[in-house]
Amino acid sequence: MFSTIKGRFIVILALVALSVWSLIPRNVTIRERGEDGVMRDVVVKRVPLKQGLDLRGGIHLALEIDESAGQVADKADALERALTVIRTRVDEFGVAEPLIQKVGDERIVVELAGIDDPARAKQIVQRSAFLEFRITDMEQQFRDALPAIDQALMREGVRADRTTTGAAGPSQLEALLGADTTAADTASVNQDTTAADTAFALDQPGPLSTYLFNGNLPGEFLVPEEDFPRVDSLLNHPAAVRAFPRGLELVWAMEPIAQGARSYRGLYVVQRRPIITGEYLSDARATIDQLNNQAIVQFELTRSGGRIFRRETGRHVGDYMAIMLDGRVHRSPPVIRSQIGRNGQIELGNASLQEAQDLALVLRAGALPAPIHIVEERTVGPSLGRDSIAQGRRAAIIASVAIVLIVIAYYRFSGLLAVLALGFYGLFTLGGLAMFGATLTLPGLAGFALSIGMAVDANVLIFERIREELGYGKSVRLAVDDGFKHAMPAIVDSNITTVLTALFLFQFGTGPVKGFAVTLIVGIFASFITAVFITRTLFLIWLQAGQTTKELSI
Repeated sequence: MFSTIKGRFIVILALVALSVWSLIPRNVTIRERGEDGVMRDVVVKRVPLKQGLDLRGGIHLALEIDESAGQVADKADALERALTVIRTRVDEFGVAEPLIQKVGDERIVVELAGIDDPARAKQIVQRSAFLEFRITDMEQQFRDALPAIDQALMREGVRADRTTTGAAGPSQLEALLGADTTAADTASVNQDTTAADTAFALDQPGPLSTYLFNGNLPGEFLVPEEDFPRVDSLLNHPAAVRAFPRGLELVWAMEPIAQGARSYRGLYVVQRRPIITGEYLSDARATIDQLNNQAIVQFELTRSGGRIFRRETGRHVGDYMAIMLDGRVHRSPPVIRSQIGRNGQIELGNASLQEAQDLALVLRAGALPAPIHIVEERTVGPSLGRDSIAQGRRAAIIASVAIVLIVIAYYRFSGLLAVLALGFYGLFTLGGLAMFGATLTLPGLAGFALSIGMAVDANVLIFERIREELGYGKSVRLAVDDGFKHAMPAIVDSNITTVLTALFLFQFGTGPVKGFAVTLIVGIFASFITAVFITRTLFLIWLQAGQTTKELSI
């Protein structure tokens, strides 16, 4: 087929048609979850050449497993599962063409182009979303153990920082409220208790109990927000840990609550063993509760999860159940009034519908196998991308015009044939990038410009060799054939060495480096085809068209 002009022409037409077809935007149908939580088929226009992070704007995150709280047993497996969970979350988040990949053995790279709210995306990607349901300390075992915990702390030399005794000093409740107390002030801390019940009254308050005040529920305590770090440190003291009742665990509320003019953090005593976890979750969706006009997340458990939940809630009717997310209690624990089956809901209070949707999203995607933290973050604004595109376009036009003028001025008619072949090169390169689903980045544009130079360089090698053959007195047809034949080894060697270098960049590089490597590899193959195949075809057409074979403008 390649030995005749007709066969070569058919091949060129096929390559042109394939490139044009791959560059045509087309409508594709994808499944998206709407605001009501229902999955629907949505038709969107998919652009073949996607713009990368540095051109379109967005966020680049590098994530690693966080082992600050303890070593992860199988780190490689945890990273693989985290990659799957993050990919599911980002797909449901609705980012078009995200880049989510594992780099090396310890890092996950996430690139989200074109997003409007980077902070929200970071929270969705990084959140553990581990859901648990636990029964609170209904028997008040922690309250009974508090004196022993205080004594253990005092034996270790820990003393309360706050003055709690003596006529000159304020009472414990006065210290909490910061002023003289009345019945109305006390009601702001706990509307259902008296002032005497509100203060955790001990004859000799200890290092821990002096900071704790009763809540409304069994196993619930209130801690002034400014004392939150101090109390958390005391609870993690080895002496306190040793004296803590077995089978129970202390967990903090997710957010502080306002009571009057002060802010408090809820502290909950819950059973260590959860009655069920989020691994049994099959679906979650956000909606608005029409009765109280607040955002809620309705969830559904699997069949086996529903049986477990029904059995456990049936055993604890009348008890309070804490809903925990990522080791924190989410709002005040509700009371179990009857058996609960597969369906339930999480009330979000003053949270927005978007926050409810984000929570439902991460719950559906599943919990991360281990905590992750961001080790590298880059945010690129869309204005920078627009400037890069404009400057890249200007540079490409100037460079192309300069190349055309220089090649035509130096090689005359042969240079014109090379310029025609260069037009095919641009089409084939863009078509190849679109065919492979590549993302166009700023370094990718640099790789495209570099491959243009290599395409011209191949033609220069051929033309100089043809000149040498003509200098030996050979005919134009024979000089053209020998020029292409003898220039081929140098062209192949230079292209192979460049492709090998680009392959290493693609294998071991990340983000922009990969974009440069992909564009360079595709451009090299396109330049080889245009310089060796298309330029020679144009020479053959010119020779067969009856042009003089005595002279060649080169």
